[in-house]
Order: sequence, then structure tokens, then C-alpha cells
Amino acid sequence: MLNILTLTGSPVKGSSTEILLGHIAEGIIQGAPQPAHNEIINLNHYQYLPCQSCGKSPEPDYCFFKDEIYHVYDSLIESDIILFGSPVYFDTVSAQSKLFIDRCNCLRPADFSNQTNHHFKRILSKKRLGAIVLVGGERQKFEHARVVIAGFFKWVEIENCGTINYAASGWDIGTTAKDADKMKEAFDLGYQISSRINVGGM
Repeated sequence: MLNILTLTGSPVKGSSTEILLGHIAEGIIQGAPQPAHNEIINLNHYQYLPCQSCGKSPEPDYCFFKDEIYHVYDSLIESDIILFGSPVYFDTVSAQSKLFIDRCNCLRPADFSNQTNHHFKRILSKKRLGAIVLVGGERQKFEHARVVIAGFFKWVEIENCGTINYAASGWDIGTTAKDADKMKEAFDLGYQISSRINVGGM
């Protein structure tokens, strides 16, 4: 079974972020050489602490705080493909997205035995594929938000296979559903990702 994890940082049900992520996942599922399951995590539905910068490693646990987000660590680590989408607020990702990214800091815990420079342990050996979705207004700049998620991907051993940017006009929810070209772009990205999947391993 191919495991897809879809993380959405949008607080809006039926948002363009959600729709585009769904189309990427559909492209993967239709093109995959094996059955696939897509687990969808809406980060807005969880209550959890921001990173507390504890100053020591939580090993063997993922984090010292076993709150509502804790079980998502297992899904993140065990998934083969991770899709991450966020609306763009003030030129960066949503608070929901950033909160989750920060809480994944200890998935590459600091090695405090070295006091002369910063060193972080690689505890995640499995390489995964991924894609990014960003949604903003017509005058929105997307690059700062992309860099945040791309940095997170690098931190947790995910290769970004592509980014879908959607500049919405007006205030209606889910307007990307009416944009056939953007829908195709998202589906095609998913199908492209599926072509890189080998049965029995990535």
C-alpha cells in the first residue's frame, strides 16, 4: 500500500488549498502502480503547543509534549509521499502551517554533546517524495512561503517534486475548482510523482 499524507494549513473548509491538494493526490492515486491511501490532516483541527525550544533532545520520543499533534509524527514518518498546502498570509505560510513545522524540529534533534557548533542528528533515513501548494491573492508573492515549506521538506527528508501556486481573484471560497488549467496542473503533478514510484519501495 502506498501511503500519502496530505497536510493542509488552511482554516477554510473547501478552500482552494484543499482542492489543489486533492487533485495532486488524485493524480498520484490514478497513476500509482499499487493501491494508495491518502490520509488528510487539517492542521486547523488540532490543539497543540508551539515549539518550546526545550534545549535538550526528547529521544527516544519525538517530542516532550504528547498533545493532539503527537500521533501525526508517525504518519509523517511512515508515509511515502507528503503533500503540504498553505494559504499565504503576510508573504508566508499560515500560522497553522508554521506551528506544525516548528513542532517537527526534534525530528532532527540537536546533538548537545558538541558545544562548539550546532549539529543535528539524522534520525529519519527514509527518503520520501512531496509537493507543495500555495494559495494567495492576485498580488501575492509566494516565494517566502515556498522557502518555509521547502526548508521543512529538507529537514524531514522529503524531496519536493513540484510547487503549485494559485493566485485567487475575489473572495469566493474554492475558486480554483473553476480553473480547468490549474486543476490539470495539479493532477498532472500528482501523476508525474506517481511515475517515480517503484513497487516495493521508493
